[in-house]
Amino acid sequence: MGISSFRELRVWQLGMELTERIYRLTADFPKSETYGLSSQMRRSAVSIPSNLAEGHGRNSTKEFLQFIAIAFGSICELETQILLSHRLKYIETTDLETTLALLTETSKTTRGLQKALKAKFGDRG
Repeated sequence: MGISSFRELRVWQLGMELTERIYRLTADFPKSETYGLSSQMRRSAVSIPSNLAEGHGRNSTKEFLQFIAIAFGSICELETQILLSHRLKYIETTDLETTLALLTETSKTTRGLQKALKAKFGDRG
């Protein structure tokens, strides 16, 4: 039996955990970043599980793979923003390490899903 809901996808669950973490971290950012880096990080984070959910809901593997690629782009974007936040001293080193570890797990799981779908369905999606 296949996965009937995107909520069953481990990668979506990781994306939600990462998004929640980003929201908590950015809550402590300076007020001057409310519409800047904080907002951008939240949008990038939300984009990850959102695109995975939307892609899963599409009618083809090809479309799902496109949304996985978008989610992966958001992962890379978010990593850059996290590193910048640390450089600006908005995120402490311990929070940086914990967040990057979760981001890395999310990234690897996303790539794994992408490779598995490509191997199973190729260009037939």
